Parts: sequence; structure tokens; C-alpha cells
Amino acid sequence: MPLSPLDIHNKEFSRRLRGYDEDEVNEFLDQIIKDYEAMIRENKELQSQVSALQEKLGHFASIEETLSKTIIVAQEAADELKNNAKKEAQLIVKEAEKNADRIINDSLSKSRKIALEVEELKKQAAIYRARFRALVETQLDLLSKDGWETLETREPREIEA
Repeated sequence: MPLSPLDIHNKEFSRRLRGYDEDEVNEFLDQIIKDYEAMIRENKELQSQVSALQEKLGHFASIEETLSKTIIVAQEAADELKNNAKKEAQLIVKEAEKNADRIINDSLSKSRKIALEVEELKKQAAIYRARFRALVETQLDLLSKDGWETLETREPREIEA
């Protein structure tokens, strides 16, 4: 157990003939007591400072740990957000591709239908033209036959009532 200033102060030495000068020893012991008390006070202050610094260090370590966890959580959230955005973008692209394919297929289908309708109309026009030509030719044949001249020279008959 370490000495206290009181232990030093109360220390009694045995006396001998031709020993040390008692006043000088007492003066030296008083100086040791003062220095020892100063060292003890300084030691207590240093221990108090160490304790306060350890407490602050613990607090900062806690803050550091919290910040580290927060950064990790934020990074994970950012990664998740980024992945979700990529997935959403891929879905949008797929949907756009599906819509584009559907539009192209619809357009091709309509184009084929219109082409078929055009061909049908061409056939109908050709048939109409052929029939009209046949009608005109028949009418021209009728006009070029000999029976028309007799109709022009004939006298009108009276209608019997």
C-alpha cells in the first residue's frame, strides 16, 4: 500500500547518538510531504482527465459506430433504389418493345388487309370495265345492224283505243 502524506508526516525515527540533524530531516520530510501531496493531487487530476477523455472517447466511438451503421444503411438503400430503378427501366423498355411489336404487327396486318382490299377493288374495276365494254359493244352492234333504217321510214300507227 502506497504511503500517504500523513504517513510521511507521522513517521518517527529512532534516535541515536550522532544521527542526522533533526531539523534538517524534518525540513526535508516537510518538502517531501509537499511534493508528494502535489503529486497525488496532480495524479488525481490526471486520472479525472483520463476518465473524462475515456468517456468522450466512448461517446465518439458510439457516434462513429452509429455513423458507420447509418452510412451502411444509406449505401444499402441507395443500392436498392438503384436496383429498383434498373428493374423499372428494364420493365419500361420491355413494355415499350411489346407495344412497338404490337404496333408493328397491327400495322402489318392493316397493310395486308388494305393490300387485299386494293386487289379486290382492282378485280372489281376490271370486271366492271369488262362488263361496261361488253355493254357498249353490244349497243354498238345493235346500232350498226340494218333494222334501224326501216324504223326510220315506217309510218306511225294509230293506237287503238
